[in-house]
Amino acid sequence: MDTDIALAAKQLARLRAMNSRYHHRFFADIRYSILAGGAAFVLGAATHPWLFAAAPVVALIGACTTAFHAYYLIFSRQYAARLEVWLRHRTGSPLVAHRLEESYLFPLDRRKIVTLAPGPGFTWFGFMTGFYTIVGAAAYAGGVILVATTVFDAQHGTLSAVLGGLYLGALGILTLASLAVGRWWFVKGEGERRLREILDEEFGPPA
Repeated sequence: MDTDIALAAKQLARLRAMNSRYHHRFFADIRYSILAGGAAFVLGAATHPWLFAAAPVVALIGACTTAFHAYYLIFSRQYAARLEVWLRHRTGSPLVAHRLEESYLFPLDRRKIVTLAPGPGFTWFGFMTGFYTIVGAAAYAGGVILVATTVFDAQHGTLSAVLGGLYLGALGILTLASLAVGRWWFVKGEGERRLREILDEEFGPPA
């Protein structure tokens, strides 16, 4: 086998393993976030209302972490797609996984919210991304509302109100920062633009 072909095939196998790994982590972290967020609501209701404050934090961390895993999914798919096209041209093998992923999972190089692409690129994968986002946003909002309506109650004292204000302020700053960076990197396509720039340089524009 040609050395370049062998090296490309090994690199492709590594990327496919990365893709599988981060798919697994993506859904594992969603499960962990649901369990931790649910526990915060249950414990807050059963013991002390300050425990409600954990729910928005869990939701925000869960959202950022799952987006981080999707970040690696996009990286591995972008590079794997170029390698597959290159190998197909060199060997004549019917390597079409990247085309199946583009149609069945979620499209690359299109405007999307992490993996949720509206319009013709919409898929079940995108629907599940939207579904988990809505669930997470509801948990976040519910936790904030419960904190705001309990810790600021006069019976909890001035200290509780001060701490509640600091908590909501810090949470708001982290949330706005996460949304701003996520919009820049995913929705506006900065991350995939950087990948395309290097891949086009090495492989040429996609056919």
